[in-house]
Amino acid sequence: MSNFDMKDYQSIVVSAEEAVKRIPKDANVWLGHISEPKALVAAMVANKEAYDRVKVWHLLRLGPEDITLPGNERYFLDKIIFAGGNARRALAAGTADFVPGYFHDVPKLVREGKYPCDVSMVQVSTPDENGYVSLGVNVDFGVQIVRTAKIAIAQINGKLPRTFGDGLLHISEFDYLVFADDDLDEIQPPAIGDVEKAIGEHCAGLIEDGSTLQLGIGGIPDAVMLFLGHKKDLGIHSEMISDGTLDLYEKGAITGALKSENVGKMIVTFVMGTKRVYDFVDNNPLVEFRTVDYVNHPVIIMRQRKMVCVNAAMEVDLQGQVCAESIGLWQFSGVGGQVDFVRGASMSDGGKSIITLPSVAVKKDGTKISKIVPFLTHGAPVTTSRVDVDYVITEYGIAEMKGKSLRERAQNLTAIAHPDFRDELTEEAARRFAEFL
Repeated sequence: MSNFDMKDYQSIVVSAEEAVKRIPKDANVWLGHISEPKALVAAMVANKEAYDRVKVWHLLRLGPEDITLPGNERYFLDKIIFAGGNARRALAAGTADFVPGYFHDVPKLVREGKYPCDVSMVQVSTPDENGYVSLGVNVDFGVQIVRTAKIAIAQINGKLPRTFGDGLLHISEFDYLVFADDDLDEIQPPAIGDVEKAIGEHCAGLIEDGSTLQLGIGGIPDAVMLFLGHKKDLGIHSEMISDGTLDLYEKGAITGALKSENVGKMIVTFVMGTKRVYDFVDNNPLVEFRTVDYVNHPVIIMRQRKMVCVNAAMEVDLQGQVCAESIGLWQFSGVGGQVDFVRGASMSDGGKSIITLPSVAVKKDGTKISKIVPFLTHGAPVTTSRVDVDYVITEYGIAEMKGKSLRERAQNLTAIAHPDFRDELTEEAARRFAEFL
């Protein structure tokens, strides 16, 4: 029988307003990823006058622009490892800091103090009969920040799914508990157009029966899954899953029966999508949430035979260098797990790393911009190096990279560029490789 009694913890049950008053004025505060504790964040912003540049560390946030609103830089310094829409303006204005990093490295860097953590604020499920709560839809680095922080605050949200894996914590591990039910942020499935369908079909042609997949969220990953319904015994070892994965699972294509490790399980570190996917993972032992230093570690990924990762890019140059996180100097997202999976899949027996992108971007005035470029835009970082990628895919086809010379890469990439830009790219390749062309 359990000895747990919630009454024993009433002394640490406080309001959100009381909890955030415990935050030192210049602390390093970490927020849970994706599924952040909304009541605590709102209370912290309301209490801003008490702070002197509190450093708020996070990856993607789905909520409104609040911490980074103009004027709040007097009270907060946002330390952003993966930017979302609520952070880009502040980054462009120089009132927030971008911290480059691999997703799988976050727990280690928190543990070592390179990412300092004085206070953690996470969202958890209702305690069970033994006093354990679940981190729910985002386990990634949550366990580490709770156990590293000098002050650990939990928002207990009765609407948060309870999930299996590494994300169980005992209520005694927290210094303050706040009861507040909030709806989870939902991301609706994107529209899938002809470009996405063409890219998805090309990708699906490279995926064999028995492959283990890493797919993200968005039109292209969902389009890939449209063309995999006839495949057999696919597995999931992915940073995340969304609604598109459920469609493929319901078709019977995902069984995990041929996975090298975690046979029969979908291994993820977080999920993001609609209520449908949140309901799917709730108390579902088929989906196992592991910390990001396991799920995203290249050494773990490479152990899956036929590991295939599909990731997106902002632009790819004629050498095969990939920028997936910025438009020039404008930080749009972050490194995330792309390099983790590209390297792991490339080292896997029978594995493949695939970079996808539409051949063009279209500006508001209708002007087309090629996403296969002679050189990366000035100031843009190389997210994934030219030696890591196996294939680059646009709606016009597949460009093979591994084992290809710079000249061959330029030819292959030009062949899948938009026809309007192929002459320009061919001329640039000719300037570099005149003796060969």
